[in-house]
Amino acid sequence: QVQLVESGGGLVQAGDSLRLSCAASGRTVSNYAMGWFRQAPGKEREFVAAISWSGSIYYADSVKGRFTISRDNTKNTVYLQMNSLKPEDTAIYYCAAAYLGAGQALRTFRRYDYWGQGTQVTVSS
Repeated sequence: QVQLVESGGGLVQAGDSLRLSCAASGRTVSNYAMGWFRQAPGKEREFVAAISWSGSIYYADSVKGRFTISRDNTKNTVYLQMNSLKPEDTAIYYCAAAYLGAGQALRTFRRYDYWGQGTQVTVSS
């Protein structure tokens, strides 16, 4: 079992930055792809970014150039640096882990084995 705990969300203004963290416990996640998804009220959960177990990175078009995903396997933690935030980025952000995950399948939430509880990000205009 892998437990994931997100942190770093909050209320910011448009143009500000936030860094989300996702700490994993239970087992090392070096063999897991790690992904970030988000869900706004009344909308489906959508892919934001992912990093495969081998280090390949994928972004949603809506965040490309503004968000950066990274991982520190020594800390069993994945990060999402979010810059130039927009009101449309407002959502609950979820961290997820997929064993030996790689490729475009990481854009699909069904590929993931474990999920965190989420952290709220609110961007005011």
